[in-house]
Amino acid sequence: MGFVDYEVKGMVGEITINRPQALNALNSAVLDDLNAVLDGVDQEAVRVLIITGAGEKSFVAGADIGEMSTLSKEEGSAFGKKGNDLFRKIETFPLPVIAAVNGFALGGGNELAMSCDFRICSDNAVFGQPETGLGITPGFGGTQRLARLVGPGYAKQLIYSARNIKADEALRIGLVNQVVPQAELLATAEKIANGIAGNAPIAVRACKKAVNEGLELGMDDAAALEEGLFGSCFESEDQREGMANFLRKKDDPKKVKHVAFQNK
Repeated sequence: MGFVDYEVKGMVGEITINRPQALNALNSAVLDDLNAVLDGVDQEAVRVLIITGAGEKSFVAGADIGEMSTLSKEEGSAFGKKGNDLFRKIETFPLPVIAAVNGFALGGGNELAMSCDFRICSDNAVFGQPETGLGITPGFGGTQRLARLVGPGYAKQLIYSARNIKADEALRIGLVNQVVPQAELLATAEKIANGIAGNAPIAVRACKKAVNEGLELGMDDAAALEEGLFGSCFESEDQREGMANFLRKKDDPKKVKHVAFQNK
């Protein structure tokens, strides 16, 4: 793709926003390319995705202000829907998606990162929703996901003030899971991705569905959702082999490295 690169390493697919001359800013072409890459992912061979930005300066510095500056009200709404539809697609994508955030993640960049399942960032990362300083609101889900991730108080303060925060503060408020040196960012994300990819894929995908959909439900309905997904796993080869392998190891103490639970 013109502005988005895709590489498969084993069971991990790496998606790179590649428009470094514009700090990887999101214009319509980038959004189209990213959507096309997602459509082309082989979900049988690939078990986890990583999204990152090209270069060391920026994950995604935001939506392209040059493109947005001349939009009409109707065009602005359509552009917002285009970004929202894509980011919702990432959020609900069957595979786990990890954001490896290097440098600036502002506006649409922060919104892209938040649409992923979780975020690992470099120590030079900068996050923010600067839209009110430009006379607009966040348009790709920022007002919704930020409040859900860090709570409405922090979210309102960051959005109203258009203030940027550094990696350490992003970690403190729960926006990111881990901060690592820039040189170790991709390797760290790949290590985490490969660890996830080594687990039963049907179970991992069911867990993503349970968490995402359960958050939108009351506790009784969420528990029922989990029960159904839990039960569905018992029809899979992953479950039969996984439990049989556990029991084989359990019978040979020399092979037991970690026991998650014991039969009573």
